[in-house]
Amino acid sequence: MNRDDVLAAARRIAGRVHRTPVLTSRTLDAELGAKLFFKCENLQRTGAFKIRGATNAVRQLPRHVQAVATHSSGNHGAALALAAREAGLQAFIVVPSDARTSKRASIARYGATVVECEPTLAARAATLEQVVQDTGATFVPPYDHPHIIAGAGTAALELLADCGPLDQIWAPVGGGGLAAGTALAADASEVILAEPELARDAKDSLEAGELRPALPPRTIADGLRTGLGTLNFDILQRNGCRALLASESSIEHWTERIAQIMKLVVEPSAATTLASMADNPGVVSGRVGMLLSGGNL
Repeated sequence: MNRDDVLAAARRIAGRVHRTPVLTSRTLDAELGAKLFFKCENLQRTGAFKIRGATNAVRQLPRHVQAVATHSSGNHGAALALAAREAGLQAFIVVPSDARTSKRASIARYGATVVECEPTLAARAATLEQVVQDTGATFVPPYDHPHIIAGAGTAALELLADCGPLDQIWAPVGGGGLAAGTALAADASEVILAEPELARDAKDSLEAGELRPALPPRTIADGLRTGLGTLNFDILQRNGCRALLASESSIEHWTERIAQIMKLVVEPSAATTLASMADNPGVVSGRVGMLLSGGNL
């Protein structure tokens, strides 16, 4: 995969997703010591960047496909539900029992069938396999797939188009679709990944040079609990990306701080970028893009 894949995805999803605004804050610039540009994917359709990858993937499915299925803690599920509805397809979404109520409601609101499972990666996989077997639906992965990655990368493309060259782009990392897509789209910008201390498999994997297993899903940043995908790891490693950690208390603080200063509702996964900056002083510098990944609390 390369930047051309992201450019193609941008053409494919044009008019089907929002071109979200880029906002600034002199107060947060002063607090963190850089000129920050916030790409507000919390204002995206379904409230998160996930609609980009889901739409890109659904629009490339073979014509014979009548239904799609996936597993998701919420945002990808809602995005796939909407993308499927607009393409005239059924959607079956496997959702862990500890998913946020608001995210589960969004999935149902867009017309998908919700199938609950235990809150473990093994349970997600097993339940999804059964759903696919029972319904004949086509699996659309939440993050570890070229179409999902390319679609996610369109957020960084828009950020660069609106702001001009950036020294750094910070993105949260869980499964890695947004992170990998950003790495492909980033051009000359350094991509820095933000990750909760309680879900640090991306940092450990990149430093070890091999993919490490996910940690138990304990972080408040529920969208980042998933283990890093294989393809995403390869892309991040190839592009020399590094991951920096954020504490739970810092993630909570910056979720509230963004609301106080910018009047934006973002979920903890999105605030992990600012938390990671604050917890790793001296790293952020220059003109810096921030991907606020979602706002579904």
